[in-house]
Amino acid sequence: MEQTDTLLNGNKILQDTDSFMFGIDAQLVAEFACRGVKAGDAVIDLGTGNGIIPLLMEKACKACHFTGLEIQSKAADLARRSVELNGLTDKIEIVQGDLKNVATLFSKHSFNVVVSNPPYALVSQGKQNLRDEKSIARHEILCTVEDVVAAADYLLHTHGKFFMIHRPERLAQIFESLAKHSLEPKQLQFIQPFEDEGANLVLIEARKNSQPGIKMLPTVNVRMHNARTDS
Repeated sequence: MEQTDTLLNGNKILQDTDSFMFGIDAQLVAEFACRGVKAGDAVIDLGTGNGIIPLLMEKACKACHFTGLEIQSKAADLARRSVELNGLTDKIEIVQGDLKNVATLFSKHSFNVVVSNPPYALVSQGKQNLRDEKSIARHEILCTVEDVVAAADYLLHTHGKFFMIHRPERLAQIFESLAKHSLEPKQLQFIQPFEDEGANLVLIEARKNSQPGIKMLPTVNVRMHNARTDS
């Protein structure tokens, strides 16, 4: 069933309750990325789903334009109609396509900022219906960490910024992919569900052709973050 929800920034978003619906992950990475966006930047969200990240970011930062790339036709249609619903077609473009084929979709080094909230789980982790929209959103069925990082490498100009949210247990693989594509990790921020629990998410900022050096930001407690956001 399709429903219309209103975000805290006032934008409306169309969601299909039978498909994968956005969670706090999208909000966290959108806020994280906005800290690094400068006026006039061109931003692309890889695997945009129903367009949640561009719809969150467009009022929070001064980017000149957002692009959302989504492989699934149903999600891309929802995203496109959400953009139209908010009258943002001049600021947000939704492109249906495979991030593994970015070279056929976009010019090289054509973005200042790349953002992604990719699937977290390996296909081997649990049973998946390889055609199910929720499985595709959660598992690396249509793209892997390496695919996402390779796409960011192609799309970013020198010193461009890549922002991603993922699972802490995948950090070794993520760092390996970043190094392979000349993307240097610059900031890490762990996310914990409760104060007395370990982190279950990590926010990563990497920069193209940058000097080594990682800054560890204070851990975010989701409960406290939600309290601040809702107030």
